[in-house]
Amino acid sequence: MRKLLLVPALLFSLASFSQSPVDKSFPKEELFALGSYYYPEQWDSSQWERDLKKMSEMGIKFTHFAEFAWAMMEPEEGKFDFDWLDRVVSLADKYGLKVIMCTPTPTPPVWLSKKYPDILIQRDNGVTIQHGRRQHASWSSDRYRKYVERIVFRLAEHYGNNPAVIGWQIDNEPGHYGVVDYSENAQVKFRFWLQKKYGTIDKLNDVWGNSFWSETYQDFSQVRLPSQQEVPDKPNPHAMLDLNRFMADELAGFVNMQADILRRHINKDQWITTNLIPVFNPVDPARIDHPDFLTYTRYLVTGHKQGIGNQGFRLGIPEDLGFSNDQFRNCVGKAFGVMELQPGQVNWGTYNPQPLPGAVRMWVYHVFAGGGKFVCNYRFRQPLKGSEQYHYGMIMTDGVTLSPGGKEYACVAEEMKKLRAAYDKKNHMPGQLAARRIGMLFDMSNYWEMEFQRQTDQWWTLPHMHKYYNLLKSFAAPVDVISEKEDFSSYPFLIAPAYQLLDNALVARWTKYVENGGHLILTCRTGQKDRDAKLWEAPLAAPIHQLAGISNLFYDHMPRNLWGKVNFGDRQYGWNNWADVITPSAGTQVWATYADQFYKEAASVTHRKLGKGTVTYIGTDTDDGKLEKDVMRRVYAEAGASTEDLPYGVVKEWRDGFYIALNYTSDIQEIAIPDKAEILIGNARLEPAGVVVWKE
Repeated sequence: MRKLLLVPALLFSLASFSQSPVDKSFPKEELFALGSYYYPEQWDSSQWERDLKKMSEMGIKFTHFAEFAWAMMEPEEGKFDFDWLDRVVSLADKYGLKVIMCTPTPTPPVWLSKKYPDILIQRDNGVTIQHGRRQHASWSSDRYRKYVERIVFRLAEHYGNNPAVIGWQIDNEPGHYGVVDYSENAQVKFRFWLQKKYGTIDKLNDVWGNSFWSETYQDFSQVRLPSQQEVPDKPNPHAMLDLNRFMADELAGFVNMQADILRRHINKDQWITTNLIPVFNPVDPARIDHPDFLTYTRYLVTGHKQGIGNQGFRLGIPEDLGFSNDQFRNCVGKAFGVMELQPGQVNWGTYNPQPLPGAVRMWVYHVFAGGGKFVCNYRFRQPLKGSEQYHYGMIMTDGVTLSPGGKEYACVAEEMKKLRAAYDKKNHMPGQLAARRIGMLFDMSNYWEMEFQRQTDQWWTLPHMHKYYNLLKSFAAPVDVISEKEDFSSYPFLIAPAYQLLDNALVARWTKYVENGGHLILTCRTGQKDRDAKLWEAPLAAPIHQLAGISNLFYDHMPRNLWGKVNFGDRQYGWNNWADVITPSAGTQVWATYADQFYKEAASVTHRKLGKGTVTYIGTDTDDGKLEKDVMRRVYAEAGASTEDLPYGVVKEWRDGFYIALNYTSDIQEIAIPDKAEILIGNARLEPAGVVVWKE
């Protein structure tokens, strides 16, 4: 029998049978692991051993194979070839590297696409996407799923008991990169989905409001996926919400199906995941619940964002990793990793700057600080041909020289040894941090609905979320981005930013949470519609009125070049995005009022006590977030919870007994570290892209 190779960071232990497969691969005492994508099919086989040996020498603990290699595994229909993959898996094992094996379903082979073109997706303009690139096959195609089932089964059968393989990744960034599938496969499945949801066409007509503009359908066969190309104006908003939910269900079903096949055929010590692009149509992590845990992809320096200060474009913004960490940590399995993180310059941005020296290292530490199990960088070697020639790897184009990012990964691998030596398994979150904990409710249906019906060109749903997220992180508050599946009672504070779609059951849960001592914060647009995006046949946002102590409200917008004013305390704040103008009920405190417009002195922010807790409603959305930050600081102060005041771009987290601070700004930042603290990495004076880790 083949002997197990015991690797400290990825240890299979006979004493750990009670652990989950994820914890067996990534033991808590090892804290964190580093991995790297490798594409043996891109390189001459004579170079495989050299490359994998180098990977191991750098401190990389696992590698990642085969998500784009279906044509190599099944070069002809029904003829499978795993010999080449067996050789490279064996070489990884030889050098102590564990393997994440991937299902190759984002890239079907050309024989499949050409023989069965009905598996391909179709754009909204009627053009069928041709073979090539990736993510061009329809999740709604029964034929495609049949071939997927076969290749996934053959892979699981072949590697399901290979001790070098610790886990499985399903597909790669499933999502069709934002392209909605309008193929006949999807049209048929959409009609089935609608029929299952509504039962009768009369019910669909009622929910969609189809009596208006003579949109009424006589049977489900007449319904098509809503498309801007097929109507002179925007499609029906209820149909669009159902389109997004349907596509998210199709994606989730595609991933969950593969997870079920793997589960039947792999060893119980092998785990299953998939890597998702966060907050990206049609991805909804809450629907993908058959894997053991989820991972995500993130590229921070791509020319799309200016960042903070004159070098911010080389650093990225902290919420890109922070918000995703705090969301994926609370998905299925309560564990996460980052499966793709850039090791340097990329090739597909609006422009492609070099990251600031140290930025790659800082990003890795940000994932560590957020509780991640690992970071796997994309990719090990910079390719010499094909679509990603200018995408950096950890190794430069000569195949042997470490890139700047590769050196930073090697640095992190060494520094982790120091942290492991200092780890105390008896650690627990300090009381002042536990008192600041807050759950942030986020739901993709709300995101889809508000992005389609923004009502003002100054409304952006995710930046609204990020504004509250960033101000909470400036308080050094531990944040969990959660779904409604979670128990709210463990959080001293709960915030539901712009939670537009809800029902009475959720309001009842919020009410119980507050009555039992929780502090609930609601913001503008919350509760305006039911789950089907219908306005209530009642005053606007009626279901939350009693909870929030409101008797009525309406909303207002301003032009981009004009500003309204809000008074809060002894300060005045400008707004022109969104204003809920509130009429409070008796006994509700008015914290902020509008200083002008025809509703001058009307309430902008209200606060009430309910049972043992409180409800705060923040009705105004500003650009700079100063009003929202000051209101939230008062909420914390009145609840007796301390806060810090970190500048935007300075991140401070606590994990497993360690404090970690990061600097995303272009300026030097001084971090307040107690004199008694033991600094393990770095120092209190943080250069841009700097990292400091300490214990108190």
